[in-house]
Amino acid sequence: MSIDTSNKNHSGARRLKHATCKAGMAAFAAVGFAAHAATTEATPAWPTKPVRVVVPFGGGGVGDALMRPLADKLSKYNGHTFVIDNRPGAGGNIGAGIIARASADGYHLLFAPGSVLTMNPSLYTQMPFDAESFAPVSLLADMGVLLVVHPKNPAKNVGDLISTAKREPGKLLFASPGAGSSLHLALELFQRTAGVSIQHIAYKSGSEPVTSVLAGQSTGIFVNPPVVMSQIKAGTLRALAVAGATRLPQLPDVPSTAESGLAGFDVSSWFGMVAPAKAPRAIVTQLNAQVAKALREPDLQQRLTDFGVRPIGGTPEEFDTFLRKDRAKWEGVIRAANIRLD
Repeated sequence: MSIDTSNKNHSGARRLKHATCKAGMAAFAAVGFAAHAATTEATPAWPTKPVRVVVPFGGGGVGDALMRPLADKLSKYNGHTFVIDNRPGAGGNIGAGIIARASADGYHLLFAPGSVLTMNPSLYTQMPFDAESFAPVSLLADMGVLLVVHPKNPAKNVGDLISTAKREPGKLLFASPGAGSSLHLALELFQRTAGVSIQHIAYKSGSEPVTSVLAGQSTGIFVNPPVVMSQIKAGTLRALAVAGATRLPQLPDVPSTAESGLAGFDVSSWFGMVAPAKAPRAIVTQLNAQVAKALREPDLQQRLTDFGVRPIGGTPEEFDTFLRKDRAKWEGVIRAANIRLD
């Protein structure tokens, strides 16, 4: 006698298929839950308390003029205060070292002048951080450096100055706020680019070089615009050029060094924001977007422009590329000039 097993086989197959489907759905749900948990862990609510922003120089300078209004914007966006903490010393290394060693939790940031991140590593024999100590957040802004002389100086343009320097090597005297300062390195790059020899005089503050040119003790200086804008407009100093490819909107009649025939000489004082190296990527991305938003706001743009600062912004990846390129540039200048600081 034969037994019909077809119904039983179909029934068993249906039960097996149903069980397999349930198991698959359970596994899918488990994977989805794990992915959601991982996403939640990767993007924590931030900030939930005040954020500390170290400015590695004293109060009242360009750092404060840029970072304080930006901090106000970030505080408004996030509902928690971004607190400015001025920590001067060792050319900015003290403040930068504090952030390099800080917890990478998004609550410790560094307002970083370019000299600290791309010049100091080649200048100082002892450093509290290295190139990999920070996570780039955003390039913030830059400021064109001016080449300035006394108005009675016979040089009317960059070409005249270079001709004099070639005719009388070592006779021209250029002052700076200190050996190894960014403005001293601007002079070193100028000499290499123009093929001239100029004597450097190092002072200990930003005002002394200006005073020395006004008094006729120095031929000229490389200087940040806010320091000398009033003297230039009053005619007590003459700006020969802006060190770079573009003119300053505040001084539209002053040519760039590129326009003056000195291609390759591009110097600016720039500023960025970084976090400790292992800061959560989600926080870096969120902060970068907020910085970009702040730099687009008309009132902040106008405030920075009035101070001679150009808002920039950009992605963390663009800032990282910029850092590496700028660091290599100044490493070459510093090594060629054999400059080392203790």
